[in-house]
Amino acid sequence: MQKNDYIQANSGLQPKSIQNTINLLEGGATVPFIARYRKEMTNGLDEVEIAFIRDLAKKFDDLLARQKTVLSSIEEQGKLYNELREKIEQCFDPILLEDLYLPFKQKRQTKGDKAKKRGLEPLAKMIMAQRGGNPDAMAQQFVKGEVEDEDMAISGAKDIIAEWIHENSVARSRMRQLFQRKSILVSKLVKGKEEEASKYRDYFNFSEPLFRCASHRLLALIRAEREGFLSLKAQPDVEEAIDSLERFFVKSNDDCSTIVAEACKESYKRLMCPSLENEILKEAKEKADKEAINVFSTNLRQLLLAPPLGSKRILAIDPGFRTGCKVVCLDESGELLMNQTIYPHAPQNESSAAKSKLAQWVQAYKIDAIAIGDGTAGRETESLVKHVRFDRELEVYVVREDGASIYSASAIARKEFPNYDVTVRGSVSIGRRLMDPLAELVKIDPKSIGVGQYQHEVNQTLLKDALDDAVVSCVNAVGVDLNTASPYLLSYISGLGPTLAENIVAYRSEIGAFNSREELKKVKRLGDKAYEQAAGFLRVRNAENPLDNSAVHPESYSVVKKMSKKLNVEVKDLIGNESLVGQLNKTDFPDLDSFTFDDLVKELKKPGRDPRKKAKVLEFDSTIRTIDDLRTGMILPGIVTNVTAFGAFVNIGIKENGLIHKSNLADVYVEDPAKFIALHEHVQVQVLEVDAARKRVGLKRV
Repeated sequence: MQKNDYIQANSGLQPKSIQNTINLLEGGATVPFIARYRKEMTNGLDEVEIAFIRDLAKKFDDLLARQKTVLSSIEEQGKLYNELREKIEQCFDPILLEDLYLPFKQKRQTKGDKAKKRGLEPLAKMIMAQRGGNPDAMAQQFVKGEVEDEDMAISGAKDIIAEWIHENSVARSRMRQLFQRKSILVSKLVKGKEEEASKYRDYFNFSEPLFRCASHRLLALIRAEREGFLSLKAQPDVEEAIDSLERFFVKSNDDCSTIVAEACKESYKRLMCPSLENEILKEAKEKADKEAINVFSTNLRQLLLAPPLGSKRILAIDPGFRTGCKVVCLDESGELLMNQTIYPHAPQNESSAAKSKLAQWVQAYKIDAIAIGDGTAGRETESLVKHVRFDRELEVYVVREDGASIYSASAIARKEFPNYDVTVRGSVSIGRRLMDPLAELVKIDPKSIGVGQYQHEVNQTLLKDALDDAVVSCVNAVGVDLNTASPYLLSYISGLGPTLAENIVAYRSEIGAFNSREELKKVKRLGDKAYEQAAGFLRVRNAENPLDNSAVHPESYSVVKKMSKKLNVEVKDLIGNESLVGQLNKTDFPDLDSFTFDDLVKELKKPGRDPRKKAKVLEFDSTIRTIDDLRTGMILPGIVTNVTAFGAFVNIGIKENGLIHKSNLADVYVEDPAKFIALHEHVQVQVLEVDAARKRVGLKRV
């Protein structure tokens, strides 16, 4: 099988699109670049489809490498024959490939190996043939050396047969199907752990068909097992499994067949069941991992693309009680102007002084908006701020704090603010998140942002790859200002990476602001390929060529020039003029493919358009401060803070986020909550249930 055939069989995409995508990827093109600027070659594949081709290509390469390893190992043992070689070379299922390799895999000495060393393999073959005869009589000729009697000989032969059964690829395939279809997942409380495991009480004596177990439930069970609170099993009915093996291997009704039947039972209980149980649980976890990672990626994308307030002067507050509220003022570029601490809450209760200082700072630093962290003392601080008499109209935003403490203690934060402590850095991060969530959040490990589901239980490599893809996609979808972007933001731009990003910042520091995209080519080590990949995603404001501040790639500048000439106007007059651009006709540009023409027209109508929405203020219900203020039936405003496979968590203005279970999201059946609700969405909810002891709030969307 060729790579293209493998990808097509597993994706259903068109062969030409697959081949061109592979060629582009192997040529050094990135997923965002291909999706945005090579649509004519892929027939309009999106980033998800292109990434899927990339991942399948890697999986195919890994399978080929594994085939070579398996073939080499068997050949070294002198056991590779033509039919087996052909089977291995034509096997592109990793599980079946391992089944073929199992009889030849190097392992610790088994009972069967010991029996073979005692010369009992011929006896095992005679019994396995089931052609009649007396097993005791057959065994007599093998009673010698370490084999003391006929019973010992038959027992050894049975050990060998049990391993043959275990290693038979056809039998394993049949049993695997039984495990997949009929395994029951059972969890039991570990004795003596009742109190420690209280949060898992729903699973103390739990059972469910494995194939029906929801991903979040399986990951919760796996976490509980890892923590030592529960034991897990996933097996089909024992009698049905053994009966299936006997039907496959027992060929007669004689004494030899009885021994083979006994070997089936032993093989299943000692070898096959533990092996397939591990495999089926691993397979189920991989599926659960994939679902959880998809949820995480979707949430991360929505968080990164949260509405920015833009270049405004911000007063940001990291609230606190005993230690006070750390206040910073930032200019339009997010640079720190001032930092102070106020103590409006208990135990100091200096609210009057705090209000006076806030009013002074707003006036002195010409503040446009206020950002307040949503952590401890957040609601109290918000209430205080709203009672301050400022000299201007100000909007007050409650900003998600998750990950701010991680950032403030990071090497990135120390490099940005070497002379300030973690409290100042955390406040700056809150303010910058309001200005541009994407630019600030790329500095933080996505796992620390608080939008995941069992992120510590899933495959960490797959999680990192998926989250990196999400960050890269978001950064390139928005584009960045070449003259103001941080090295951390630039590093995610197509074709750059950390080294070139640092070189760009170094160039800005030494030479000054970039005047054009073309000037990028003067950056150290930034060659033609990196320029091709990155240029379209970088913006240069006030450049001589206005296209440098758009998503039009430099390779299409000449086309835009032809378009303006066709309409007898200058390029600068065409940009943003929807009426003029609407007069362009594809038939006038026969050498231009439809994808590029449509993209150019769309971009020329609204050049450099930010796909993100505008920031909105959410007003929580002022009468609700703690969980004790809640009553069933209340209708409250809220903002979605996390979307999971089982529902959505909503901040309703108290410490505890409420949960809208997916059954309460809509009037129709909800399989995937992400299709009905999004992170940061402002919603109206009804309180269904309040469990103050367990700090749980059940909600319904209204």
